[in-house]
Amino acid sequence: MSSPIQSSLQTLQTLAAQAAGGTKAASVHTSVGAGGFADELAASIDRINRLQQQAGAKGLAFQSGAPGVELDDLMVDMQKASLAFQMGVQVRNRLVSAYRDIMNMQV
Repeated sequence: MSSPIQSSLQTLQTLAAQAAGGTKAASVHTSVGAGGFADELAASIDRINRLQQQAGAKGLAFQSGAPGVELDDLMVDMQKASLAFQMGVQVRNRLVSAYRDIMNMQV
């Protein structure tokens, strides 16, 4: 994966950890009960990562000429990964915006 993608995924994992009250992304799975917002956010990040990895692996297979890897399948997988990543970035942007709004509220 490229550096901007890794950076955004790291930011999403950090936000998920902060939402769970921890400091590491790994604590998201252990500190919040089943069905919580942090669990859903972590699962979404994992799905985005998986789609990125699958598209990358299929791209490498296509470049190496592996049998059974078609260009149209590769393009569809790449678009799925791209859309999932864009959705993740938009969710992150909205979470950051909501966090800033809450922090700027007068008590």
